[in-house]
Amino acid sequence: MAMEAYEIESMIKEALPDAQVRIEDLRGDGDHYAAIVVSEQFRGKTRVIQHQMVYSALKGKMGGDLHALALQTSAPD
Repeated sequence: MAMEAYEIESMIKEALPDAQVRIEDLRGDGDHYAAIVVSEQFRGKTRVIQHQMVYSALKGKMGGDLHALALQTSAPD
């Protein structure tokens, strides 16, 4: 079962309310997305921890409803 981009954005923003989130459906199939997530909560954390925070926000959907997510994370400039 595929996910809509707005669902991914909503889940991320629920966990990281200050986040600026941009989602792109890479293949138009609802299974392969790219996400850029910018949040103050990422400041001082490693890239691995930042990605784990986003994956946690997706509540187990990765590998199931959401097949692939190319993820870029950062704290605001």
